[in-house]
Amino acid sequence: MESPDVNIASWIRKHAATCGSRRALADADRTLDYAALDGRISRCAAVLEARGIGSRDRVALLLGNRTAFVEVVIAAAQLGAITVPLNARLTAWEIHRQLDDCTPKLLVYDREHADVAEGACDAAQSPPGSLLRCGDEPDAYEAALASVQPRIAIERVHGDHPMMILYTSGTTGIPKGALLPHRKTLYNGLNAERFFRLVPDDHVLVMLPLFHSFGLSILTLPALQAAASVTLQPRFDPSEVWETVERECITFFGGVPTMFQRLLDTLDASETRRYDLSTLRFLFTSGAAIPIERVRDFERHGLVLKQGYGQTETSTLCCLEAQDALRKAGSVGRPVEHAEIRVVTVRSLDEPVENWTDAATGDTGEVVVKGPITMLGYWQRPEETAETLRGEWLRTHDLASVDDEGFVTLVGRARDLYISGGENVYPAEVEAVFGEHSAVREIAVIGIPDERWGESGRAYVVCETGQALDADALLAWGRERLAVFKLPSEFVSVPALPRTVSGKVQKHLLPGAEDAAMLPPES
Repeated sequence: MESPDVNIASWIRKHAATCGSRRALADADRTLDYAALDGRISRCAAVLEARGIGSRDRVALLLGNRTAFVEVVIAAAQLGAITVPLNARLTAWEIHRQLDDCTPKLLVYDREHADVAEGACDAAQSPPGSLLRCGDEPDAYEAALASVQPRIAIERVHGDHPMMILYTSGTTGIPKGALLPHRKTLYNGLNAERFFRLVPDDHVLVMLPLFHSFGLSILTLPALQAAASVTLQPRFDPSEVWETVERECITFFGGVPTMFQRLLDTLDASETRRYDLSTLRFLFTSGAAIPIERVRDFERHGLVLKQGYGQTETSTLCCLEAQDALRKAGSVGRPVEHAEIRVVTVRSLDEPVENWTDAATGDTGEVVVKGPITMLGYWQRPEETAETLRGEWLRTHDLASVDDEGFVTLVGRARDLYISGGENVYPAEVEAVFGEHSAVREIAVIGIPDERWGESGRAYVVCETGQALDADALLAWGRERLAVFKLPSEFVSVPALPRTVSGKVQKHLLPGAEDAAMLPPES
């Protein structure tokens, strides 16, 4: 049996005892120091226990970015229970399928999502036995906290004890619930503490939704583990982000690439409004590749934009240090400390693990990982679990190469490629090249049938403001940078690329993609 320190609730308890007056967590309604946060978590644990929640029971959340979200996650961990953050942007029909999948005993939701929550429960075959609503006047959640005595005891859990179910993006089919253990939260926090150089004086802004791994597991929980301060922003608004940075002396924040384009546009347009960003140590992006030019654009404003790479099933896998942000722009950095990462030749992955072979330096292979940051498996999905977990190793289904300094560069998804004239073409590589063209704001490439070559590329282009699609100019640009077989045969202008909340392009939703040669993207 491991020390109770593996339980996230013990971190807050320790901070309450050693630095209880230090600011911990704030939202639009309240600001909590660590003593107050620990008290609310302990009362929340008592509320959950009174409603029959015990070890390994599920507690579902349908909440916006508010302190109650964090309180319930940690209170459930205190009991050894499992929280299930639900995507608050889904429909009631989508939510009810996840409720039937994870069968929670309790659903905690707020007034902003009441219609969806109640509609999902009505449609579910096995609805939660108990509901708890917050954000109203009077507030049932706050009344429940006030009606109980704090639960002081913290359950002793081992590292593999399940803590959370996070449903993957689900770009195709029904989303899978990744079952995440306490060890993953602990060691991901240690990785973040080292890479972000987290200290108690840090003040982290979280405008990403807490129901996704990035907002909760990459930013919020590691900051609280390090006794730093977290400010929750209810929604993303670029002007509000810069104003909050200035007002609250934010030291770093994270976002997906599409957010950073809007943040940059706001900075560029603010001729009469100069924000004081002197407290910002860096910005952090993950979720999808970001063009090299964006890194340089932020440097022009005196800001370092760092890149990371990870998955719901693993959290952060690689990080690009600040001093390498420009020198290695385009890379996602080196592997984190608490994980072992390999890039394995695709052809060897069908063999037993002991026969896997590493790709040569600069060659493409699939990223595989083992260590304490990996999931336990997919909730009640043994076949999908067996496909992804091979012994101690987790297959990411991401293709990458490693250079002679150990820096990892993503090439694409294992199932997001097409073959033109017998040559593999990885869309991510093509997208990166055209993404540097001054007229291209965003681009997505898929494979389409081609009578001569079998398959060729179709590029969907979102043009920069004031620019029009010029296929000949783009081809001329591409010919200087890519082999002929990699050049798209078609360019299509679109107003925007369809994306998941976490920033991944949903290529199967692009116009005409239903007739394309591409295989559906992984979730």
